[in-house]
Amino acid sequence: MKNQFYTFLFFMISFIGFSQIQDPVKWKSKIEKISDTEYMITLDGTIEKGWHMYSQFTPEGGALPTEFKFNNLSGNYEVTEKTIESEYKQQYNDVFEIDEYFFEDTVQFKQKVTVTNKDLSKIELNLFYQVCTDVCISQDKFFEFNLKDLTTKEVKAFEEAAADTKTDSKGSTPAGNPASKQEQKGLWTIFFISFLSGFAALLTPCVFPMIPMTVSFFTKQSKSRAKGIKNAVIYGLSIIIIYVVLGTIVTKIFGADSLNALSTNVWFNVIFFVLLVVFASSFLGAFEIMLPNSWANKVDRQADRGGLIGIFFMALALAVVSFSCTGPIVGTLLVEAAAKGGIAPIIGMFGFSLALALPFMLFAMFPGWLNSMPRSGGWMNTVKVSLGFLELALAFKFLSNADLVLQTHYLEREIFLAIWITIFGTWALYLLGKIRLPHDSVMEKLSVGRLYMALFVTVFTIYLVPGLWGAPLKIISGFPPPMTYSESPYGVGNSQGGGAVISEIPDGAKEGPHSIVAFVDYEKGMKYAKENNKPVLLDFTGFACVNCRKMEDYVWSKPEVLSKLQNDVVLISLYVDDKKELPENEQYISPTTGQKIKTIGNKWSDFQIEKYQANAQPYYIILDNEGNNLNNPVGYTPDAQEYLNWMQEGINKYKN
Repeated sequence: MKNQFYTFLFFMISFIGFSQIQDPVKWKSKIEKISDTEYMITLDGTIEKGWHMYSQFTPEGGALPTEFKFNNLSGNYEVTEKTIESEYKQQYNDVFEIDEYFFEDTVQFKQKVTVTNKDLSKIELNLFYQVCTDVCISQDKFFEFNLKDLTTKEVKAFEEAAADTKTDSKGSTPAGNPASKQEQKGLWTIFFISFLSGFAALLTPCVFPMIPMTVSFFTKQSKSRAKGIKNAVIYGLSIIIIYVVLGTIVTKIFGADSLNALSTNVWFNVIFFVLLVVFASSFLGAFEIMLPNSWANKVDRQADRGGLIGIFFMALALAVVSFSCTGPIVGTLLVEAAAKGGIAPIIGMFGFSLALALPFMLFAMFPGWLNSMPRSGGWMNTVKVSLGFLELALAFKFLSNADLVLQTHYLEREIFLAIWITIFGTWALYLLGKIRLPHDSVMEKLSVGRLYMALFVTVFTIYLVPGLWGAPLKIISGFPPPMTYSESPYGVGNSQGGGAVISEIPDGAKEGPHSIVAFVDYEKGMKYAKENNKPVLLDFTGFACVNCRKMEDYVWSKPEVLSKLQNDVVLISLYVDDKKELPENEQYISPTTGQKIKTIGNKWSDFQIEKYQANAQPYYIILDNEGNNLNNPVGYTPDAQEYLNWMQEGINKYKN
């Protein structure tokens, strides 16, 4: 995710002077007159290296999207078009389990406004955004645009917004949807999955018998062994070309990233759920998906021409004739690859076709290997059916995505796992010969290979079962819905998860992660700590802070750390992105930043800046009962032992 160098650099800066207030984005603003009533507002941001800022279109449920609020809008001017933004990058966030859209290095926003009040002198814009590296910072910027002399300025003090304000829509992508660029790691993953899928397709009854037939043809029809090898290599390269062209066509038709942007779209996921169920049903024997016979006949006639053209059409004939077996695999791969955007469909088809073509080339080079090949038989249908079970399991991931987007809670974690347990359990019974499907032959005895496969699937099925009771199931992380999206967040029949049972929640507190009592009110938390003679762990955090969740999931969950959080300190978690508004009489202008503090999140962010001269999250401080620091604050600390040592240092100082 983050470059290790920047992580190291960040911690060095933290060590030297972590308390400095950070402002990783520097802004330049301008306003241009288009006509007597129309103006174009432009904001250009320069983002510090290693940081990234989120798009206004990033999906909900993850980091905070950029927002624009025009404060003196009503009766003065109209914002009729969406804010145009520069190209963003897109990347899957495995903590929030969504794709996030973000900017690095630079960002530009343009907004067209139409003035309706001829006496209007200025336009006021409030820009809210989140910028992250190993910590996250929420920022509010206030700009004034003078319509008389076309000057702009960034001001610190917030002015009262007009009663009728308008926030720009974030519902759809602007014109000229920018291209997303996937990490190299993602492309390698697509390649290897596709490569393995190609080998799986090779073992199906539509492809496997073609190997000895094709190789024998080249060795017998060629005048020399060298010529036979050359023709077989050309044949294999033709297979690769055919499938790579298919991947290129998909990329060109849909655009390098259009399906990527649709990966969280409800209809996209529902359609491909249905498509994969159809593919799975075909593999299980309900019917065969075949291309028209006329296509195969035309291709066969071209293959008789000989030469390079004939060899190419022989490869095309293989692709057409074997479609009933390879089609569902290719279709699934294209869905998965296209959803990642960029050149992933091309890379996917290259990996698939390479695995498919290699045996033809290798057996032509070493025809003696043909004697060691297993004979065709019922085992090939077993491979095909097994692929059907895998397709069916994968289909429910798409349906789960749609359910998560809609938040209907029809396919919560328990239901999803129950479906997978049923699918893989049935697959295990099939491999053991307890179930027969339409194209299966009578099995007199169980082969050793099939037995091992049955044992493996059975073990995996049993592994899934504890997930119903709250087991994390890290092997399949990212496939089932998250733990929080379930009937019981801690598992069936478990209301408290793995933490201690909380008999009573004190006033001003709530049940936090891992059943830790977490105060969300600073004064009440400090009072409780003093009454119970415990130090305070002050936690500046955010609902949309990725590394805050990582700390809670991977560091706080460690038994030694969790024990201290539950027993040795009083946890006060202050959420700087809490949007709930403060009562009118509690709102104020910050003497530190000059900004108007209107929400609970504003209050705690201002408190962090004023008292600790810091504005990044996560940010942890160990305090005594008077609010004094017991040791140096720390930020994101993924090393659990390091974090434990830091906590113990503060606790020891409190006791002494």
